Amino acid sequence: MPLIIPENLPARDLLVEENIFVMNEKRAITQDIRPIHVAIVNLMPKKEETELQFLRLLSNTPLQVEVDLIRTESYESKNTDSTHLEQFYKTFSEIKNKKYDAMIITGAPVEHLDFEEILYWDELKEILDYAKTHVYSTMFVCWAAQAALYHYYEVPKRSQDEKIFGVFDYTVLTKNLLTKGFDDVFYTPQSRHTFTCKSDLENIKNIDVIAERSDTGVHLAATEDCRFVFVAGHWEYDAHTLENEYLRDKNKGLEIDVPINYYVDDDDTKGINVRWRSHGNLFFYNWLNEVYQSTPYDVNLIEEKIVAKEVSAAK
Repeated sequence: MPLIIPENLPARDLLVEENIFVMNEKRAITQDIRPIHVAIVNLMPKKEETELQFLRLLSNTPLQVEVDLIRTESYESKNTDSTHLEQFYKTFSEIKNKKYDAMIITGAPVEHLDFEEILYWDELKEILDYAKTHVYSTMFVCWAAQAALYHYYEVPKRSQDEKIFGVFDYTVLTKNLLTKGFDDVFYTPQSRHTFTCKSDLENIKNIDVIAERSDTGVHLAATEDCRFVFVAGHWEYDAHTLENEYLRDKNKGLEIDVPINYYVDDDDTKGINVRWRSHGNLFFYNWLNEVYQSTPYDVNLIEEKIVAKEVSAAK
């Protein structure tokens, strides 16, 4: 939330430089307050589990957050009870004329397929185009981040034989509102075979790579205005989510390594070491605060996000 301070206070410039949101008393008095509206496009099979994980993260601010859960129409989930979907979810056609402060598009277990092979790819492209015109800030998670980068900027996803699986440490490469208050090193779970290469983003106009590793690719990137946020990892994961994936594959007789940096001493008999929760909460707090401060009070005044595919020679 913003600090309300005298307009000419000497500390103001330093606070602004540190990405701390400040405002003067005059602006504070005239501010209109309303709930922020967030849509979650849930592409995961176990929708109830995923919605709970994201709702937890959205709850950790003083803001009122009104959430719409969205499902695809062109593909019907086989892992979530239809009654739950009909009662709590809306379809894209039901909300396509509504504007939102923010939207989250989750990952999906379809990374082994080319984008054009996805059964709901045409519908997802329509949602991605909708996000440019009807949403102030959209967060794309895991596979959805790769899909968005491909659709908007023609960035390919890369693949590797060995699964990127575990909890990985990252260093903040550049100052950003989204990582305000982060330690120099932070952790996040990863679970995928595909990744985005930093070199594929470096020359795209207005995209900043905030965190990456050579062995996992880009973890966090965003447009300079934070209207598109690309997150490769899973800050939303519960303590046992990676373990459930690990045991599922292990019990099927599949070749699967113990998730890196997840169990104490990397020993699956010694318990789980949760080390991503605080930064996950802080990241979502920062994102929602930026959305709250930047979205027009009348969401109908949200302007179209211009996607620049051309490269910038300055980068």
